[in-house]
Amino acid sequence: MDATMPDREQPQSLWAIWWNAILVLRPAFSRLRTFMWFVTAVAGLTVRLELLGVTSIVRALNLRPRLYTKLLAHFHSSGIKLDRLSALWAQAVLQLFPSPVRVNGRLVLVGDGIKAPKRGKKMPAVKLLHQQSESNTKPEYIMGHSMQAVGLLVHAAKSVFSVPLAVRIHEGLVWSNRDKRTLLDKMLGLLDILAIKVPFYFVADAYYAAGKMVRGLLKQGNHLVTRVKSNAVAYAPATPKKGQKKKGRPKTYGQKKKLKSLLKDPKSMLQVASPVYGEHNVILRYCVRDLLWRPVGLLVRFVAVIHPTRGACILMCTDTTLSAVDIIRLYGLRFKIECSFKQAVRQIGSFAYHFWMKDMIPLRYHNGNQYLHRKSADYRSRVKRKMRAYHAFIQAGVVAQGLLQYLAVVAPKLVWDSFGSWLRTIRPGIPPSELVVANALRQTLPDFLLAPAKTNSLTKFITDRQDTQNMRIFRLAS
Repeated sequence: MDATMPDREQPQSLWAIWWNAILVLRPAFSRLRTFMWFVTAVAGLTVRLELLGVTSIVRALNLRPRLYTKLLAHFHSSGIKLDRLSALWAQAVLQLFPSPVRVNGRLVLVGDGIKAPKRGKKMPAVKLLHQQSESNTKPEYIMGHSMQAVGLLVHAAKSVFSVPLAVRIHEGLVWSNRDKRTLLDKMLGLLDILAIKVPFYFVADAYYAAGKMVRGLLKQGNHLVTRVKSNAVAYAPATPKKGQKKKGRPKTYGQKKKLKSLLKDPKSMLQVASPVYGEHNVILRYCVRDLLWRPVGLLVRFVAVIHPTRGACILMCTDTTLSAVDIIRLYGLRFKIECSFKQAVRQIGSFAYHFWMKDMIPLRYHNGNQYLHRKSADYRSRVKRKMRAYHAFIQAGVVAQGLLQYLAVVAPKLVWDSFGSWLRTIRPGIPPSELVVANALRQTLPDFLLAPAKTNSLTKFITDRQDTQNMRIFRLAS
């Protein structure tokens, strides 16, 4: 069966397309029942009205109350192969979405970190985190989970989506005092888990402008597009002097150059209509220099950009064949992962998990990393089990959000026909948002569940577990 198209025996519906798309994840689960519980959780995350953890999933699908513990146990199941699930989801996204963003034949991946506030005293990996934000609505320090995420940029009508691929908690636990991995190492590890064989550009903010990140990407044939700090320096290639032969290795680095000096003479810079997403009638000034960057000892491309209202910045790309305009355009799309985070937090609730570890040593407020290398093997295994539950819940949210974006791209007319509500303005050329698609799925869920169970195993799985004493909402909708 083609995973991108609904079953021909079923009527064309949003849920039929949704079900056929998620089927490709089946190999990531050791048992069919485990897979069906995961699909049920994703469906619940998609249509729920409140972001209250597993409880809201039970209410959204009208499951029997005693199945709350069953659903809770599912997220802790060892039958979920998390790394395989993330890799299969990345492959599914590449197959499902018809037009991913490509530049020079390469895909475009975006990465960033996000902090989810948590105050549970018995939640592993919760620690004091510093929030570097220009918004005065956020506290400077919070207790929570620090995660890193990767998304794929895809075209959606006249817009662009950042489809989430994977999210992992990368701070808070120290398993060994010999573990010297940094967040950059863990981000490279997350990219390896996705197992994307197609070459890509990885777009990230200035935190990832480091030699370790560049070397890790170049080793796999990929490139980094990022911004560098204002105090960064680079070097011109050394020019050998004729007639002089000296012992030893030839000089590599020539004159040192402060990169902010590229911005000193705006009048000498080139001008171009802004290629940044969403900007019109804006002229940018820029200049390009290929210089040696000491952290990697390689020639990289620096682009100094002056925006008439947003100020100046210096971009860097390890691919010296990529044009300056494309570098500006790619970095201008980095904010799409921030939009994806906003939907994950406010619409999907991907980080609204509340799994406590009953026998965990309680945390203190302002607690830092939790060092586990001296704990017993049994205690460490229970912490790993709880972390696996967090990641399983987060990955379910990732899949739920990606499927909402998929329906918005491939079936926008069907979404609007099933919306069942009213919006003041529907902009032409802009795909429906995750909120609109979720509402359309919520409106059509009763009809999907009341269809003959023999045509869809998901329908039978959910209806067999529903609370038949409280079916008023489904009767009204049907």
